[in-house]
Amino acid sequence: MLRAITLGLVLGSAAAHAQTIDDAVTSFELDNGMEVVVIEDNRVPVVQHMVWYRAGSADEPIGSSGVAHFLEHLLFKATETLESGELSATVAANGGRDNAFTSWDYTGYFQRVAADRLELMMQMESDRMVNIRLTERDIVTERQVILEERNQRVENNPRALFSEQINAAQFLNHRYGVPIIGWRHEMEALDMDDALSFYETHYAPNNAILIVAGDVDPDEVRRLAEQYYGVIPANPALPERFRSQEPPQTAERRVIFKDPRVAQPYVSRSYIAPERDSGAQEKAAALTFLAEILGGGTTSYLAEKLQFDTQTVVYAGAFYSGMALDDTTFDLIVVPAPGVSLQEAEDAMDEALAQFIEDGVDPDQLERIKMQLRASEIYARDNAEGIASRYGRALTSGLTVEDVQAWPAILQEVTAEDIIEAARAVLKRETSVTGWLMQAEEVLQ
Repeated sequence: MLRAITLGLVLGSAAAHAQTIDDAVTSFELDNGMEVVVIEDNRVPVVQHMVWYRAGSADEPIGSSGVAHFLEHLLFKATETLESGELSATVAANGGRDNAFTSWDYTGYFQRVAADRLELMMQMESDRMVNIRLTERDIVTERQVILEERNQRVENNPRALFSEQINAAQFLNHRYGVPIIGWRHEMEALDMDDALSFYETHYAPNNAILIVAGDVDPDEVRRLAEQYYGVIPANPALPERFRSQEPPQTAERRVIFKDPRVAQPYVSRSYIAPERDSGAQEKAAALTFLAEILGGGTTSYLAEKLQFDTQTVVYAGAFYSGMALDDTTFDLIVVPAPGVSLQEAEDAMDEALAQFIEDGVDPDQLERIKMQLRASEIYARDNAEGIASRYGRALTSGLTVEDVQAWPAILQEVTAEDIIEAARAVLKRETSVTGWLMQAEEVLQ
């Protein structure tokens, strides 16, 4: 499965003129440090309005896991000028939709509405950047909501619980090992002070990116952005974005997770892998191809060897996304065929990986994937919402416009040798976590 090609850009200073990056994208910076990206697509009179904060779950204080996601929920409560739920109700009344999302590296809020409603969206979104008004009842109610969300998405899903344990074992020191939704015992203790502290620290224009995509004029967006966001003072005490880094990983780890609810046991393997670094994206590009070649579908190397040739597994997949602020992971999954044990499936996977490094890359397959990537880049331009999201992810992950513009060419320049070199560098057992998701023993007997 092809990963989306993520876009990003560098934004000019307040004193500089708006910089045209290509025929459709303009960027500038407000005097208070807020970055603005405008993506023009005049084919449909619709606009995507997004505000991204460079603050996600990996930026949370130790002991307060889940507070970034908790605050995301709370921002739909009242402000100094809006009643609780009024923002979403107003968007719906104007025929649009809105939502928000939290990841390790960012929190984002968006509305998709008719183009002539952009000013109203800016008015409401800028209001909740600084004017949140919470009550103790809000805290109690929304804390219960996120706990129930954890129940539904994690506690009731053995695969999600398994994935949490894999991540916790993979990252020895980095906050990527803590679930975005939070650990239950810490979520239960989140209070007003936790929410407001995170809000007052991170929710400021100089820590935010405004992205407007669709049927818009850059000059008009700038006028509105200055009117509504530009008047908000910057946070002079905005802390440096510091993350504890991983020490050298020198011992492979194993996770055995048993649960009677497991319907299909499988083997999971993750390795520490580099992310897309500004000015040095070549390794990430090679890993993008490695994931596609190894496990990108029924024509992938692992599928051919394990699913069809030996019929050891019924599914094999490889996954990599370089869009992260810090080191990420390269992941493999194999689901054993009936009658094949987890150990046998794991052994077959390891044999296939070793054989792949020895065989090298099929040049015809590499060329096919390059063509698919070129096509996906063209088709992606028809999705203003998706492109806007790519800008947000890129800008919150430290990429620049030069990196983004260079990325498609870097992908096309990847060689078979680059891919094998990346495989040798990343597929090391000492930096890996291997997990078995299996039924409880009493069920197997």
